[in-house]
Amino acid sequence: MRRDDPLDEGAGSILRQPRAVWATAGASVVAFMGIGLVDPILPSIAKGLDASPSQVSLLFTSYFLITAVAMLVTGFVSSRIGGRRTLLAGLALVVVFAALSGTSGSVGELVGFRAGWGLGNALFVSTSLAVIVGAAAGGSAAAILLYESALGLGMACGPLVGALLGDASWRYPFFGTAALMAAGFLCIAAFLKEQPRPARKTSLLDPLRALGHGGLASAAASAFFYNYAFFTVLAFTPFVLDMTPYASGAVFFAWGVLLAVFSVLVAPRLQERFGSLRVLGGSLLLLAADVVVLGYGDHTTAVVCTILSGAFIGVNNTVYTELALGVSDAPRPVASAGYNFVRWFAAAAAPWLAPRIEEWSDAHMPFVVAGAAAVAGAAIVGVRRRSLTREAEAHRARPRPAYAG
Repeated sequence: MRRDDPLDEGAGSILRQPRAVWATAGASVVAFMGIGLVDPILPSIAKGLDASPSQVSLLFTSYFLITAVAMLVTGFVSSRIGGRRTLLAGLALVVVFAALSGTSGSVGELVGFRAGWGLGNALFVSTSLAVIVGAAAGGSAAAILLYESALGLGMACGPLVGALLGDASWRYPFFGTAALMAAGFLCIAAFLKEQPRPARKTSLLDPLRALGHGGLASAAASAFFYNYAFFTVLAFTPFVLDMTPYASGAVFFAWGVLLAVFSVLVAPRLQERFGSLRVLGGSLLLLAADVVVLGYGDHTTAVVCTILSGAFIGVNNTVYTELALGVSDAPRPVASAGYNFVRWFAAAAAPWLAPRIEEWSDAHMPFVVAGAAAVAGAAIVGVRRRSLTREAEAHRARPRPAYAG
């Protein structure tokens, strides 16, 4: 490993961090777990609440729709009340709404509680990276690696925890998340001191103004179509696989492991060799082929393609983040907010549209549409290559940034 490799730089210090960093990173793992937590129990929720797949899919839609809108608010809030209070507010909302989700008596109640959960998660996730970087020992590279590891671990463990708790009752994963986030709240309250506030307060319109930059707008537009494909896999595939919570949890655990490995370890090496834009375009086309095969293959093929998609999603997440955070002159929190505001709308749309497309046509067509969306994302990268070149050329000159979650 090269001496200037960010992994090497962080290797000696990533484990020697203040308790405040570990508390925030631990809570981040649970926050990212919440994204895939309901995956293996979607069929169980549908059965328990006498709901259709399209109704249950609204659990993702409400969650990410609120998350998208909240991206315009998080910077406004944190620049005024500080990072620590923003984290605690987000955690408190997650605890309350995750617990309420477990008490739901109808799918409408559950969808509403997931929306409140999405608001809390947006406040927490959008602030946690800045807090970890500000409090970490060993430089930003070690902090970024720790954050990326928390992301990967959370995405991998969410489906597994959902399966283990959900095998007894679909309600238990929600109660379990509330308990874990309550522990995170107490740890952050005890160990994290208030972080310095930015010199300039962020306005509600700053993220939208940042999208006036051609490069950032291009990255966000491409990521919008990519996220449609991503969340078709995450939210619709469990109904296609039609497996027990344990089996579905195992499939998405393997998917999450590939996502983590390819995001943290493989993507940077591919970028160094082939360049960011070539890697992104190629990975999007491979994802498109993968989801179409998933839709038309037999059950075993669908399982294999679901797991394999985690590799392409991991690569895409890393490259898109670097484009979003480096392609414009906007401050990173503002650029990230604008970028996430656009792309999370696709994460809200895909779970709602996929089951309806199936109702209008057949079970294959949602994956064809997802594949076409991934191709559209690759096409935007190709057509707008010049506006995206600034970040791609700067990749070798700076440490790798974290996932723009």
